[in-house]
Amino acid sequence: FYNTLLKTHLDVNLPQGLFFEQDWAALRKVTPVASGGIHCGQMHQLLDYLGEDVVLQFGGGTIGHPDGIQAGATANRVALEAMVLARNEGRDYVAEGPQILKDAAKTCGPLQTALDLWKNITFNYTSTDTA
Repeated sequence: FYNTLLKTHLDVNLPQGLFFEQDWAALRKVTPVASGGIHCGQMHQLLDYLGEDVVLQFGGGTIGHPDGIQAGATANRVALEAMVLARNEGRDYVAEGPQILKDAAKTCGPLQTALDLWKNITFNYTSTDTA
């Protein structure tokens, strides 16, 4: 569902709640914002769901880092740059995401600390769709 805000044309898709076809023509796309419970270990998923033209608000994922805010910001930035580099190399950063992060953490202590801290926080939420 996330990518519907990035497309210029939408087809009817009832399971996603899209009841009408819509051609957005030259209207500007929406810039997605991710916020609330996100952390560097989810970077590959965030970029997959929302694209690279996105605002990532890592509140607790930055200030909650055990080594302080600067370390949290460093972990997030290194995770993002590792995913972009992997994409530019032609790699499947979505499928390889955890390994890419693990490799990047070998040379970035703040990223390793963050991955260890938030390793069990996932996007696995129960659907609220009752249809």
